[in-house]
Amino acid sequence: MSPKENPAQPQFWEKRFRESFTPWDAGGVPKALRDFLDKEPRGRRVLIPGCGSGYEVRTFAEAGHDVLAVDFARAAVERAQRILGPLADRVRLADFFEFDFAGPFDLVYERAFLCALPRQLWGRYAPRLSQLLTPEGRLAGFFYFDESERGPPFGLKAGELETLLGETLDRLADAPVADSIPIFQGKERWQVWSVRKS
Repeated sequence: MSPKENPAQPQFWEKRFRESFTPWDAGGVPKALRDFLDKEPRGRRVLIPGCGSGYEVRTFAEAGHDVLAVDFARAAVERAQRILGPLADRVRLADFFEFDFAGPFDLVYERAFLCALPRQLWGRYAPRLSQLLTPEGRLAGFFYFDESERGPPFGLKAGELETLLGETLDRLADAPVADSIPIFQGKERWQVWSVRKS
């Protein structure tokens, strides 16, 4: 499989962003995130991995948070920086699994990142979160569920997310999503997970 055909490689996503083939791009911010931020104290340090077009960066920043977004496809970073204008410096070209983030985060925001990863990489997701989150840290966002083996997006099957995260995180919230884009319609859930107390 060539890098352009392998979603584990930046070239796969680079091609899609360059060709504007981005059916996962919501063009804005979901209501569940805005509702969540309405109740959050300001001043959290937030990471958005696989940020794509980066719409949520502005939402977190305007809510008073210190937000950093990363993507490993240069075309995605360039697009997000164009969209964000004065907030462009909040987006960096970096690999979530390899980059040295210089200190922990209070919150990691999930939106179409896990489902973009081929399943063979899923085993690295929770351990990396454990490295990046503070002892009081949380993972919050949107998770895609689908029984199909095809992807991307790669859907979670029943019980898979609990298996992936359950050794290190506890689920605090779980709700259906009413304003999903067509590709995720009826298959997305808003969830919040917290680092398990030792």
